[in-house]
Amino acid sequence: MQIRPRVNWSLAAIVGEGLLSRLSFGLITFALPLYARHLGFSLTEVGILAALSSAVSVILKPLLGRTADRFGLKRTFMVAIGLRSLISLGYGFASAPWALFAIRGVYGLSMSLRDPSASALLAEQGGGESVASAFAWYQTAKTVAGSVSQACAGILLTVTAANYPLVFFVAFALSVLPLLVVTRYVQEDAGAHGAPDTAARRPAQGDDAEPADRPAHPQPPKLLPFVGLGFLIAGTAEMLGSLFPVLATEYAGLSKAQAGLIYAVSTLLMVFAGPIFGWLSDNVSRNLVLMARGVLNTCSSALYVVAPVFVGVAVAKALDDMGKAAFRPAWGALMAQVSSFDRRHRARVMSWMSTGEDAGRALGPVLAGVLWSTWGIAVLMGVRILLAILTEVYTVSVTRLPALRAPGPDPLARVEDTAVAAGSE
Repeated sequence: MQIRPRVNWSLAAIVGEGLLSRLSFGLITFALPLYARHLGFSLTEVGILAALSSAVSVILKPLLGRTADRFGLKRTFMVAIGLRSLISLGYGFASAPWALFAIRGVYGLSMSLRDPSASALLAEQGGGESVASAFAWYQTAKTVAGSVSQACAGILLTVTAANYPLVFFVAFALSVLPLLVVTRYVQEDAGAHGAPDTAARRPAQGDDAEPADRPAHPQPPKLLPFVGLGFLIAGTAEMLGSLFPVLATEYAGLSKAQAGLIYAVSTLLMVFAGPIFGWLSDNVSRNLVLMARGVLNTCSSALYVVAPVFVGVAVAKALDDMGKAAFRPAWGALMAQVSSFDRRHRARVMSWMSTGEDAGRALGPVLAGVLWSTWGIAVLMGVRILLAILTEVYTVSVTRLPALRAPGPDPLARVEDTAVAAGSE
């Protein structure tokens, strides 16, 4: 009997990559908008620059998702990390607006390669019964590293008298570390592209048991409902992300120091909330964790309206971020289960599912800005509550699809798998 090693070094390396990559790119996230303004960008142009990578990713990710399946998850992952290193270096030499837009577009390309391969590697290394925890630790590492990195970026710009190229070169130096870690420690599962992943297909322990009268060959799930689910969940969760500094200072009247303190407290809570929600998703109920996100978003929206003071805004922000912490592990486990119907096409399936998530993350803040500027904060929060309720109902309907409770062919390759199954019989 083969004994599973106590430490999964591949999984630890993937989590470490998330931490180190975000340490690097957090510097750029903070410095790039300021550098764009330094070059004379308008606020609208800064917004377009920020959204460009997501737009490119939404377009390219469905096309490039199969790249990882064809050339290997680890190899594609390393190429994407290498591209991000070149991006960091490129910012250090960019001195014209067109260069910033071009580099930001390449970043979208790297996201299209990196996200599906990273998610597929987490699904493979996390195992069928702890995949949500793997996604939770990965997201927690990225969140903490991002917060620390952005704080360091502010300090670095202050002590260097806004030397933006230096910040970008530091980001480049840090970006080499995750590439070394992945090259040395990540091992791709040799059977990832052929063996069935039956453990990942099982529902979480707390979810409903398999019905006795279910057909022996259930209809496999279609991808479109899950793309829509990712869009709704990410859209409602991210509506206030980029608007929070404005909401805290202009709407609630808080100082910048108070807003910064709220960010620090919220980040500290997410360090604990992410792993806890991951454990709950693996051991109690994935569906319960998915629905907890909507409840937390609803409560936070109401608090922003009825308690626009420091304590109220702080609690609302904490609830919002806890909702995000609940979403990531449960959504990762759901992606792993849907993609497990054919592991040969796992990255491709995940690329489609995460495309909906990316679109929701990009359009959510836009909708929030339009609602706030046109009808006010109360209407914005009211619409957000309605969308959260709609998302809850849709979540229940999608996660109870019969095909999720039994093995079946890949949603993107039904004809091929049916032929293979017939030949094996």
